[in-house]
Amino acid sequence: MESHDGSGWEEAVLDGGPAHGMRIRVTDRPAVLQVTYPVLVDAPTEGVSVQAHHVYRKDLYVKTEPLRYGFDEASP
Repeated sequence: MESHDGSGWEEAVLDGGPAHGMRIRVTDRPAVLQVTYPVLVDAPTEGVSVQAHHVYRKDLYVKTEPLRYGFDEASP
């Protein structure tokens, strides 16, 4: 898919969840996006990090920019 600017990147917006309203750019219209947030830990261990993962799925009905990715509450 090619965007209006000819670069291959397309604008998209995340809908719902912790990243609601975030505007991003994607190529090839991926079906699923994963958003991660760092999690604070009480006793850090060297070389280990903890992240919360949130899944956003492409809205198949949106065909033009900005594409829409909706928060999937059921995904782990």
